[in-house]
Amino acid sequence: MKSLVKLVLISILFSFANQSFAQVILLSDGQGEGKVEILIGASAEMLDKCVPLGTFPMAFNAFLVKTPEKNILIDTGNGTKLFENLASLNVNPLEIDAILITHMHFDHIGGLLANGEAMFPNAQLYIALPEHDYWTSGEGKGFDLARAVVEAYKDKLNLFETAPLGGEVKELIPSVFAISAHGHTPGHTVYMVSSNDNQMLIWGDLLHAMAIQIPYPQVAVTYDVNPEQAIESRKYIMKYVSENNIPVAGMHIPFPAKGKIENNGEGYLFVKINP
Repeated sequence: MKSLVKLVLISILFSFANQSFAQVILLSDGQGEGKVEILIGASAEMLDKCVPLGTFPMAFNAFLVKTPEKNILIDTGNGTKLFENLASLNVNPLEIDAILITHMHFDHIGGLLANGEAMFPNAQLYIALPEHDYWTSGEGKGFDLARAVVEAYKDKLNLFETAPLGGEVKELIPSVFAISAHGHTPGHTVYMVSSNDNQMLIWGDLLHAMAIQIPYPQVAVTYDVNPEQAIESRKYIMKYVSENNIPVAGMHIPFPAKGKIENNGEGYLFVKINP
């Protein structure tokens, strides 16, 4: 049984660019299905064409970026398999140097705490300023968790502003740039990993329902704080990465969680890149 688990864990890992310089490694919390009830703006025709059974594949992912200097987490998932996955890579939580948060929903920050204590005490925590301000000013369970995270990492907390793709984006850490993709949440942030002449965009929750939101990016989800803004961010980023041939990875893209966006003249397609 132990060897089987090890093989499964190895199968969800992939590298990016020159392995001696940078790697992007998938940390999977598992595969699942979403229901069409979360969709906003999907017509009956769209549903019949893209999700005729009423459900669509989705996943729950985080990513480890390894550079020669640093071990960087982008999100922590809900924490279910995070530490098991890190152990399979021989990475101790104490060896994580930085954690970049796309946004502060539970399934992205759930691995940061246990019993109110920071699970990565040596890591600098990076959160976009509007995301921090939103989640530390409201009331409710999600807001309480966000405040607990901020309190636990207050001595390691780094707040930053973002810019859109194509603008003067901020290099937070060597090889990693922060880019605004607001709408899903007020400070939703995506990250460009740049290694030599290669790039990969880790786009967080730019979309949830690949089956319908790739061909129809105008479809939103009930989880979006601002659906209209989320749609505009999705359209802009999908257009940019397709025109510039930039591979993407995402927190809800089913295994192998990475691919390219292609414009076929009628709309967009997602083409998987196998590990």
